[in-house]
Amino acid sequence: MSTEPRPTPVDELSEDALPEAGDDAGPLFTITELAAEFDITPRAIRFYEDMGLLTPARAGRNRVYTQRDRTRLKLTLRGKRLGLSLQDIKQLVDMYDSHSDTVPQLRAFLGVLEQHRRQLQQQLDDIQVTLAEIAQHEERCHALLADAGQPAD
Repeated sequence: MSTEPRPTPVDELSEDALPEAGDDAGPLFTITELAAEFDITPRAIRFYEDMGLLTPARAGRNRVYTQRDRTRLKLTLRGKRLGLSLQDIKQLVDMYDSHSDTVPQLRAFLGVLEQHRRQLQQQLDDIQVTLAEIAQHEERCHALLADAGQPAD
């Protein structure tokens, strides 16, 4: 088990700086290579293309992915692990891909995180209420079994 601190959500999305748009220097990847590297299906990668998250070039009939595409895919998958919607992920990845001031990017990211935190907190509250109700039902069942002279399993 690693003792390194777990990255925060901001670290997770900003760890990799996106290479410059149009920067074709560096390695090229096939859809099969990216799918294997990230343990996803080629179909998932094509879906991300359809959503505008990736824009591979073509070499004949084959898709060719640059380092920039690989980084965008990595950030997309991190955003999914954080539970962000693809729309939010696209907005954030596009912001990191721009040359604009980082202050608006950070404010937008904070807004997304705040909204996601509220949603998760509501889910946690709902789960706690449901668990309390389950505990009450279990207690009631145990009491009824005891009154009937039956052991609880």
